[in-house]
Amino acid sequence: MSIPTAPTASATFTALIADDEPHLARALAAQLGVVWPDLDIVHIARNGQEAAEQIAARQPDLAFLDIQMPGLTGLEVAEGIEGGTRVVFVTAYDQYAVQAFEQEAIDYVLKPVEADRLARTVGRIRRALTKPAAGVADDSGDAVDARLLAALRRLHAPGGAMSRPVGPLRWIRATQGDLMHQVPVDEVLFFRADDKYTCVQTATTEYLIRTSIHELAGQLDGERFWQVHRSTIVNLDHVTGTRRDELSRLFVRVRGHASELPVSRAYVHLFKSM
Repeated sequence: MSIPTAPTASATFTALIADDEPHLARALAAQLGVVWPDLDIVHIARNGQEAAEQIAARQPDLAFLDIQMPGLTGLEVAEGIEGGTRVVFVTAYDQYAVQAFEQEAIDYVLKPVEADRLARTVGRIRRALTKPAAGVADDSGDAVDARLLAALRRLHAPGGAMSRPVGPLRWIRATQGDLMHQVPVDEVLFFRADDKYTCVQTATTEYLIRTSIHELAGQLDGERFWQVHRSTIVNLDHVTGTRRDELSRLFVRVRGHASELPVSRAYVHLFKSM
């Protein structure tokens, strides 16, 4: 199947990409090179602070901003832009955030990026860029995207879409080697802390994330995911039983995983009915 390309335009535009996962930033740049060959990628930023500084210095026509970045988030970077840079948010699948963006008519790209969807987004952006700018002038005379700023303020206002509880996680953005994956939480057997990372174990694969066990505990469905150790959270949907050894220590058996998981004394009471 051929990859769709965006409409041809005579103007050459510049863009910045910001993502704290370098391989994802490079992958997006490569895909943009296919669907928008004459787009000039002037910089790839590794975090939000660098993105903000480079946008201010280079004033690109476009900024593809990952929402979750260290230092400053993509949303915070966007709110601080002074100039005519048009923002496209890049986000891992989050139904709540995406729904909010669509309601506010904000440009976004989903991870993992799909060629046909990116081409449609690029086509819409190129048509918008070739129209007269629809910004307003600030005190310094720069054109700012009033629509985007107003939308971001509404999203973050008390009771706004991005200020409401998002509910339990449904997907985990996790790495395996150099690749980033979207892992459904239903498939996760357990999470286990390992040095500076947390392992995400499914029946077939081990992935890594940088979210701590403590943070995960607050994001997962507490009725399905139990913390059984300071370093371990198990998915009850995959627990097949428990076992006590000769010292009365409790272990959890998980479907699809050979090793048993120890339960610390503080969490033994959770399994009294099992």
